[in-house]
Amino acid sequence: MAFSKANEFDKDYIELAQFAKAIAHPARIQILEHLALRNTCICGDIVDELPLSQSTVSQHLKALKEAGLIKGRVDGPSICYCIDEEKMKTFNKELEKLLSKICNC
Repeated sequence: MAFSKANEFDKDYIELAQFAKAIAHPARIQILEHLALRNTCICGDIVDELPLSQSTVSQHLKALKEAGLIKGRVDGPSICYCIDEEKMKTFNKELEKLLSKICNC
């Protein structure tokens, strides 16, 4: 059985990798864009915008939530999703830092 050594890396690198993995699908990028434009919405609103089933959208929302990019709160029978702005600011800063090291810019 193989063992992952991912936990041996710095916490910031682990979080940045989780962020990159979370946005590594075009549906997730479009979901983030939709949430940014609307500030908050329910899964059904997102389903109306994407060419995906409700269950597939829910899986993408789960991945974004697990990565900390979005938050969800129960509102009656629905869950209202919104972007976690503090977490996004952190990822933006970390990504800029990484890209400036890679690109020497």
